[in-house]
Amino acid sequence: MHRRTCSILVVWLALSLGGIGAAVVTAADFGAAQSHFDAGEYEACNEIAADAVEAGIWNVRWPMLLIRCQLTTGQYAEALETFEAANKRFTFNALPLQIMGIEVYRMNNLQEQAEQERARIEGKIRQSLGRFMNKDSLLAIGRYLADQGEDARKILELFYDRVIESDPKFADAYVAATELALLKNDFKLAAENIETAIKLSPDDPQLYFLKAKAWEPTDSQQVEAALQIALDKNPKHIPSLLLLAERAIDGEQYPKAEKRLAEILTINPRFPQAFAFRAVIAHLQGNENLEKEERAAALEIWEQNPEVDHLIGRELSQKYRFAEGAEYQRQALVLQPSSSRIAFQLAQDLLHLGDDEAGWALVEQTQEQDPYNVVAFNLIKLHDALADYEVLEEDGILLRMDKREAAIYGDQAMQLLQAAKSTLCAKYEVQPEKRVIVEIFPSQKDFAIRTFGLPGGEGYLGVCFGRLITANSPASQGAAPANWQSVLWHEFCHVATLEKTRNRMPRWLSEGISVYEERQQNPRWGEQMNPVYREWILGEELTPVSELSNAFLTPKSALHVQFAYYQSSLVVDFFVERYGLPALLKVLTDLGAGMPINEALQRHSGSLDALNAEFAAYAAEIANAYGPEVDWERPEQQPLDSELAKALLKESPDNYWALRFLAKQAVSEQDAVAAAPYLDRLDELLPEDVSDGCATALRAELAQQVGDGPKERSYRQHLVDHRPADLVSLRRLAELAAEEEDWQAVRNAAEAILAVQPLLPDGHQWLADSGQANEQPADVVRGLQALSNLDPVDPAGLFFRWGEALLQIDQPAAAKRKLLIALEYAPRYRDAYRLLDTIPSEVEKESP
Repeated sequence: MHRRTCSILVVWLALSLGGIGAAVVTAADFGAAQSHFDAGEYEACNEIAADAVEAGIWNVRWPMLLIRCQLTTGQYAEALETFEAANKRFTFNALPLQIMGIEVYRMNNLQEQAEQERARIEGKIRQSLGRFMNKDSLLAIGRYLADQGEDARKILELFYDRVIESDPKFADAYVAATELALLKNDFKLAAENIETAIKLSPDDPQLYFLKAKAWEPTDSQQVEAALQIALDKNPKHIPSLLLLAERAIDGEQYPKAEKRLAEILTINPRFPQAFAFRAVIAHLQGNENLEKEERAAALEIWEQNPEVDHLIGRELSQKYRFAEGAEYQRQALVLQPSSSRIAFQLAQDLLHLGDDEAGWALVEQTQEQDPYNVVAFNLIKLHDALADYEVLEEDGILLRMDKREAAIYGDQAMQLLQAAKSTLCAKYEVQPEKRVIVEIFPSQKDFAIRTFGLPGGEGYLGVCFGRLITANSPASQGAAPANWQSVLWHEFCHVATLEKTRNRMPRWLSEGISVYEERQQNPRWGEQMNPVYREWILGEELTPVSELSNAFLTPKSALHVQFAYYQSSLVVDFFVERYGLPALLKVLTDLGAGMPINEALQRHSGSLDALNAEFAAYAAEIANAYGPEVDWERPEQQPLDSELAKALLKESPDNYWALRFLAKQAVSEQDAVAAAPYLDRLDELLPEDVSDGCATALRAELAQQVGDGPKERSYRQHLVDHRPADLVSLRRLAELAAEEEDWQAVRNAAEAILAVQPLLPDGHQWLADSGQANEQPADVVRGLQALSNLDPVDPAGLFFRWGEALLQIDQPAAAKRKLLIALEYAPRYRDAYRLLDTIPSEVEKESP
């Protein structure tokens, strides 16, 4: 349908809609037939419905149910026969049947007839609107217009809301509203509507599938639970089986996905989406010929089906194959040029490829055509905000940041990115063909919208799409931000490895190498062994190497995600130790050539089964070496109390959990005497423990309580040597060192603080103060320059000190400017006048 025609139709409907009648279902056994369909008993449903149609029961729902059975099971020619007979017979109030006919014609590759039917439907809607006032017809019209890309708000208002107002207990109205919300990426509204529908019709498996789709972007456990219910009710529910296959592909569990697709093809041997997903798997496994065959099979029954290429491209983009995904979307647009949905997917692909101009133009076009598209709306708002960001560009890297943050640590961020590019690109023998774009967001919401299209994504520090990196700034991370330097190093490592493999690498390997390289750059960066990880490795939480990507897709908790990062990095440690870095580079080269990961690993390490076994032994060895004398058995009774813990220590004096509990309790009570034996034993058993609540942290807390600065400094230093993002300890180190006038230690602490939280005024103040004490005016300049952007309490004093330091590094023009600014704040600032008099008058005051 042309856009103008659709818009006129919507206006006509708005003017013409009146009361709503109800469709009446005759035949007492229709409900039984529908129950067979909902349970996946398609043959039984087909038999009953066919008998009713043959018997001439005068109710259009019988042929419609029969057609649904036939379409579901791939009997497309039979569905055409049923439709054409019913279409001749039912000429009154049969709009839902006639709209269904469009799909029937398409699935028989009769595109011309489908277009003719569509034109007839539009004509009937205009000419005889009053005949289509029952609920089913209104919902059918709404779904039809949604499929044509019409204004979703108008569809809700004119059709779905009217049906709900007339019958609040009509479940299908909420289902239609859910489908529309999902189509427009309004997942919150979809979740609300589908819950209402489920309460009204709890036995329909389709509703649980829609619930899974509503929760898919935000809650994996809700998705799994909903799909389980759907398949319990109907083991042959094709949409649910297809979603499970899709999720298996996302987790790189291709045999599992193939099994699900095979199940679908036993139900419907000609189901196009199943072949499209098989084309995706073939592509991801580097089998180009099979990919073409599967795509051709998907298009066999409807040659001009745009959904096939759209689906393949969307799934490839999910695997970061944005260039290939974009090409498939372009093919889909040739078949359906008016589709804002396909154009928007192309827009997102282009943005992820760093093609900002074309990508943002398509986002704007989508927003104009489809104002209800939530993701497009969010991106347009973000695009407007990005116009005010500072842009730094140097040697193939474009860094986009909030202006204030750029003034504070933009130069340091660019220096780090350039160092990462030099180090990692050389190591992995690659150079990005195009510039790398890095965007750092002070708002977590903005980061999530740029990265995922919707708010959410809590827990993500950064994401790399290949040549685009998005990252949360320390400002968005609350009181305990991650080390921003390690985050950027980690993400730039993705740039190198994704470029090397042409984005053809499993997630676990990509993340594993990045965490590995964090530790290579700084042993304190990256995930480290701790008591929980030890327990999981030696328990049942270790994932086989070939299944590691799935650990990121369906984690049991946020900590399990971190464990997946740690385990992935251990695999890389193991591989490099056992086979060498050249072997790892060869694996990446093979992935770039299209070789599947398991084949690439076997090629350079031998049997995959042996690799899994050897890695498991390697991880167990590392875990066992962590506290080998400790009794790690967790107490059965939880939570612990002091009596239970003491009783446990009588039986097992080296139980970690009891020792830590009693030590922590004594420290909280400020009882150093009671804490001492527990802390001493923990130190003897596990001196390397720097996890939360470890003995060293508790000793530091005790020392602070009693005011023992030297001991506290020692403990805090040990902690930050292993926990570089421990801001509490870093700030205490700076405070204690400043009290003792150990200015080099103050400087070291300040630098470490700013590596974690560059927006913390104290860090810059300590840097400036230590620079002045150490006679390092460059540090003074750096610290004061940042403080000037952080609302200083005494701006006149700040600019005076800044000018003074600039003079010491022989920058009189810049110094003069700062001193004049100091005088603007404090016109009677005598020291500023005296210092200004020492600068020759011929020095230009307008210098930076």
